[in-house]
Amino acid sequence: MKFVLRNVIVLVCVALFSGALFGKGLTLESKDMIGQMSNNQVFNGFGCTGKNISPELKWKNAPKGTKSFAITMYDPDAPTGSGWWHWVVFDISKGTKKISRDASKTNKFSKGTIQSVTDFGKSGFGGACPPKGSTPHAYITTVHALDVDKLGLDAKASPALVGFKLNFHTIEKSSIVTYYNR
Repeated sequence: MKFVLRNVIVLVCVALFSGALFGKGLTLESKDMIGQMSNNQVFNGFGCTGKNISPELKWKNAPKGTKSFAITMYDPDAPTGSGWWHWVVFDISKGTKKISRDASKTNKFSKGTIQSVTDFGKSGFGGACPPKGSTPHAYITTVHALDVDKLGLDAKASPALVGFKLNFHTIEKSSIVTYYNR
């Protein structure tokens, strides 16, 4: 019985301290993106009257081999058959650990960062704006740690093309899911 109890204690300790032993993975955090989106992150147009302010984001524990980052915001619940891309940012320098609130409008990014076209038809942040009366939509904001310095695309690149490149170059990613309906 002592042998079994000792083994159980060892297993519990290993489980509890494995994060300290093996390190944590890439982690995305935001003071602006907690549970439900606020009016700050709601689009101003298409019938919505939000402030369209891009959220503050910060990340830590980038994996070894990270050469740059990308950020995407995607709504898989949009009634389009293919979802809706709200924000696509890439070629963020590997030394960057955060994006300030409203960086999209003020262009407060590291040199060389590109905001490409969203499904709104222009570059930059486009906030939440689900159809009136729909169920709450999920908005998935993701930071991608990439194995290349540059994706080799410009600001006219479609979200699908950026997504294609991200799928080949993402080492690790972390997401925050928020919800909104009207």
